[in-house]
Amino acid sequence: MNWNGKALLEQFLPSVVRNTPEADIYVADNASTDDSVSFVQQNFPQVKIIQNKVNGGFAKGYNDALQELDEDIFVLLNSDVEVTENWLPPLVIQFKDPAVAAAQPKIKDFRKKEFFEYAGAAGGFIDALGYPYCRGRIFDVLEQDLGQYDDTIDIFWATGACMAIRRPDFFEAGGFDEDFFAHQEEIDLCWRLFNLGKKVKAVGTSEVYHLGGGTLNSMHPKKTFYNFRNSLFTLIKNAPAKGLFWKIISRMILDGVAGIRLLLLLQPYHTLAILKAHFSFYIYLQKMWKKRTNPIKNIRYYNIKSIVWSFYIHKITNYKKL
Repeated sequence: MNWNGKALLEQFLPSVVRNTPEADIYVADNASTDDSVSFVQQNFPQVKIIQNKVNGGFAKGYNDALQELDEDIFVLLNSDVEVTENWLPPLVIQFKDPAVAAAQPKIKDFRKKEFFEYAGAAGGFIDALGYPYCRGRIFDVLEQDLGQYDDTIDIFWATGACMAIRRPDFFEAGGFDEDFFAHQEEIDLCWRLFNLGKKVKAVGTSEVYHLGGGTLNSMHPKKTFYNFRNSLFTLIKNAPAKGLFWKIISRMILDGVAGIRLLLLLQPYHTLAILKAHFSFYIYLQKMWKKRTNPIKNIRYYNIKSIVWSFYIHKITNYKKL
């Protein structure tokens, strides 16, 4: 997915072309106003271009672009990802199991290549309240890759930075929710896949390097807004109804504490972003409730009850110690 990202395409598209000879490569362009499309046309004629008419964000951008394709398996790849040699076959082989709907590689930090990267690391999970965390990353603490996640396992969500997904499953689950605009829409999609009885895999024998913040810097208050609001969206849409009211109340309290903490850290714009996130959530509440698609009853979608409690109270910063 590209939006005004010529510099990123210059830097990262060569690795995709060089290391992915077995696949058709597309650049899905979200109505860019720079010359990134002409750059691809002139320098990578083998790469096909899908030009969306509007910039509808990550969710609508992919929904619109993927309608144009007939391939059995899509690999969604951010424009700021460097892929490695032989990165794709270990992902594709997972789909020999018809129950597998999606898979991701290890996502490592382009700037510090021995460490995992925030957006997905070695596979994602959520706690009972919908807060996401990963193997290799809990909140902002990133682990060094020492081979501890070189296995292939079932996870709860795969990152949108690099996600392989079966075409029929993508559309059966309804694609990405365009009301999210950006951030955590892949968690919502994977939760819907979970509720359909599908599997999502993390594949430790494949790895890529993600720059991160290519579209929206991690310190930008808008990212705080989308992360807090969209996490609540995923919870209200997909969690079992039993106990859901108290989960939302608990989120209100914990998000409020997070806002106070950010204020004490002299980050008032992020505190304001959390407040705006909750107001936006309440505005969308009825609409999101109507999107609920029969969440599975009495099946746990989480491994731990509170990643917040584990991280801030028990000081656990490593996934294997949870």
